[in-house]
Amino acid sequence: MVDLDEIRKRAQAAAEKATGSLQKSMEESNQQLERMRENLNVSAEPDDAAQDGTAQSAADAQRQVELLGQMFSPEMIQQLSVTEEMIRQTVDRKVAEAAALGVDGFMSQMFGEDMGIISAALETLAMEDEEDASEEQELDLALEQELYTLLDQKLAQIEALPEAEPVTYPKNTPQWKHFGILLSGIISSLNNHELDGMDVEQHTPVMEQQIVSLVRRSWGINGRSELLDTIRYLSREGYELRYQIYCDADTVEQVPDESVDEEDRESACRGWRFAQHYKARYVPGFMTGWDVGRAAMLARWGCYLGWITEGEAEGILWELSQRAEESLHSWREFASSYLFGGLMWKLLCGDSAAESYLGYLTDAAIDLLTGKPEDNEGQWKECPWPGARKIGFQG
Repeated sequence: MVDLDEIRKRAQAAAEKATGSLQKSMEESNQQLERMRENLNVSAEPDDAAQDGTAQSAADAQRQVELLGQMFSPEMIQQLSVTEEMIRQTVDRKVAEAAALGVDGFMSQMFGEDMGIISAALETLAMEDEEDASEEQELDLALEQELYTLLDQKLAQIEALPEAEPVTYPKNTPQWKHFGILLSGIISSLNNHELDGMDVEQHTPVMEQQIVSLVRRSWGINGRSELLDTIRYLSREGYELRYQIYCDADTVEQVPDESVDEEDRESACRGWRFAQHYKARYVPGFMTGWDVGRAAMLARWGCYLGWITEGEAEGILWELSQRAEESLHSWREFASSYLFGGLMWKLLCGDSAAESYLGYLTDAAIDLLTGKPEDNEGQWKECPWPGARKIGFQG
């Protein structure tokens, strides 16, 4: 948040500093003027041989005295004082205007159309600082059980949301492209991205750099090759395969290729306990929404950054759409899958902030399914799920 009091203090300090520098300069110049006058007054009369050589020097010195005298005459000093007062009044007026505009208006006036981007970036940094500064709760067995209970509550909350019946999409229609874009809906909502086209944001240097940083920091992806490799992994294996491996293992020691690293082993134990807790209720295919939703977001980010063409992004989204339609059967089930995978991810990472994360995901799903278009919400509500409703759970 912009601190207007701090702006006022800094502006006042700058004005005082400028005034001090001006006064110091005036004092030094006055001292120089006095020295020059004294030199002229105490100079002895030159002899005949030096008279011609010193006459011009004396004239030049006298001229400098006159110029300095004019520069720092009472009239000039008064004018400088008036200028100083004008500077102070201007500072006060600008600070008052900033206060009247409010923080958003003030920043918008300073940075123009890029202010929304800068504001979002500052808010993100503030959130990260708060998270870093907060005391982390130890992720122990008791907290894991609490998170299972919370997940069940969130899944029930999503399942109770209203949703239109699925409809049949003809092949090769714009509906499929729009549906593919909406598969990135949860992440897009969390990042305030657009959902009415392939581009996630307007193309500005600041936003493009922000998306590059996001993809690199969160995913370790630095270009086209790594982007396609990650999308391929999410499309063919992803957390669906990992969840299945954990479900099939009777003990965590049976999980293949288990690292001897203590931190990795603890992560595997948390993932295995999660799978054992839920495997009787949710089949591995239920993890599809988590993999597909993130792959769809990566495809849109990659297209926005120019790492893949729009045609390539559309092809990727088409394949992801077919997989989602085959494994899941409504936007509610898709959202539940995303929460399901999101908690497993947080557990594997050992992140004790999973509770707030589940809350963010749930709020995004609610907005997509029940929000109003004028609020840039309700996109899922306006686009029914493709295909006939089937039973997606076992047990």
